[in-house]
Amino acid sequence: MNADPRGSEILAASIPAPSIEYHALAPILIVFGAAVLGVLVDAFLPRARRYPTQLALTLTALVAALITVVLLSGTRMTAVADAVAVDGVTLFLQGTLLVVGILSVLFVAERGPLPRPRSGPGTWSRAAAVPDYGMDAFTPQASAVPGSGAERSAATAGVTPTEVFPLLLLALGGLLLFPAANDLLTMFVALEVLSLPLYLLCGLARRRRLLSQEAALKYFLLGAFSSAFFLYGVALLYGQAGTVRLTGIAEAIAAESGAPTLALLGIAMLAVGLLFKIGAVPFQAWVPDVYQGAPTPITAFMAAATKIAAIGALLRVLQVGVAEIADDWRPVLAAVAVATMVVGAVLAITQTDMKRMLAYSSIAHTGFLLTALVAANDRGISSTLFYLFVYGMGTLGAFAVVSMVREPDGTEATALSRWAGLGRRDPWLATIFALLLLSFAGIPVTAGFVAKFAVFQAAAAGDAGLLVIVGVLASAVAAFFYIRVIVLMFFTDPPADAPVVVRPPATMASVAVAAAVTLILGIAPQPLLDLAGRAAEFVG
Repeated sequence: MNADPRGSEILAASIPAPSIEYHALAPILIVFGAAVLGVLVDAFLPRARRYPTQLALTLTALVAALITVVLLSGTRMTAVADAVAVDGVTLFLQGTLLVVGILSVLFVAERGPLPRPRSGPGTWSRAAAVPDYGMDAFTPQASAVPGSGAERSAATAGVTPTEVFPLLLLALGGLLLFPAANDLLTMFVALEVLSLPLYLLCGLARRRRLLSQEAALKYFLLGAFSSAFFLYGVALLYGQAGTVRLTGIAEAIAAESGAPTLALLGIAMLAVGLLFKIGAVPFQAWVPDVYQGAPTPITAFMAAATKIAAIGALLRVLQVGVAEIADDWRPVLAAVAVATMVVGAVLAITQTDMKRMLAYSSIAHTGFLLTALVAANDRGISSTLFYLFVYGMGTLGAFAVVSMVREPDGTEATALSRWAGLGRRDPWLATIFALLLLSFAGIPVTAGFVAKFAVFQAAAAGDAGLLVIVGVLASAVAAFFYIRVIVLMFFTDPPADAPVVVRPPATMASVAVAAAVTLILGIAPQPLLDLAGRAAEFVG
């Protein structure tokens, strides 16, 4: 039997074509467009011209997208059939992500030779030749078996892995869309778009190749599980509301006379996927392993940008989609926040590797951010935005500093014991790192102190005083391992074969900007606090 062709015509006529507000999507479209051009550059340009072209294209696109975000300030609208929300929260987070992205690209783009062995204090102490790996953090041939002849040949030939730039742009495009998504399917698409490039980038480390590949595999497998939970949560919320649009879900829950069982189960499943991305307990097990194994520029980008976007997405879901059942999810989120703060702070004390210590520090900061989300008020939104900007800049700067301390074979000196006496050998770098660590600890006259104070103030105003007490105690515990590193750098004798500090210009620029922001926002934070306060609004 042939189907009636008029039925398909009637169905097509009943579904209106969505209008696409290109100006509202401009920052995202610019980044994705540059990513596509980057793929074409790698496909058609001669190898010698790829690196400068990719770097110029990437930085130009990110600067253009940032200018577009500034021009869109004050916009409150939805786009593409209400799938994307452009409001104060979206634009603040997109601006933060683009600033972090620009500094991350400078970090990723670092090239140049490492110093040759020589004698003298604070220099390479072994006379053996240093492999000519240079400052490039990425393997020249990702498809080659680690340690194989093909990999050594590619390194000897000076092959530059320029595919890193379009992958970074694709991830950043997904990150820009993630907190702007106004329906759950768009949010899931953004989640996958940002995740898949990161899985690849985690396995591209030039040194410690097996550790890098292990990190990529762990991140991929656990990320796939979390995505499955996220999709299951979408299905349950659709079953409750008959729509995946966040405002539609909120309206359905408000109209429900009894307990919205499906909505509660759905938000629980949805939260698994989002809490995994931000590294909250009990979904944090991947964080130290992946942060340690990934190339340090990618670790810095993930630790800063992914947390910013995922917290923004979680904030939108909680404040727009399920605000009507806040009394049901707030106690659970409060328990997660307490566990995250405690686990992150306590386990960081036991670490002997700098990257793993910063990974557990990142987990503890996730707990502080969740404290503001539990507040469920406007002050909680604005303090979260301010905290994310401060955290993103400080984290990027800290990992950039880690990449500048090198062993004689060119690998990063991540063992804590190797940082002894750094303040005597390079006071400038040690002082900047100490400033960033003090900001993480929440010491006054740093941006971290203002951020924590704002978060705790919001939690106290939202009747979450217990979280404030736990947060202060966790901050005190965290201060111990931060100060331990500072004491190690300034008040401990350096080892006989002390690592050397390299000063690559692009990485130094990222570190200098991060340190300047940390200090300026610690002394004069009010302009950014006011901006975050004005941005603390959602549009349905």
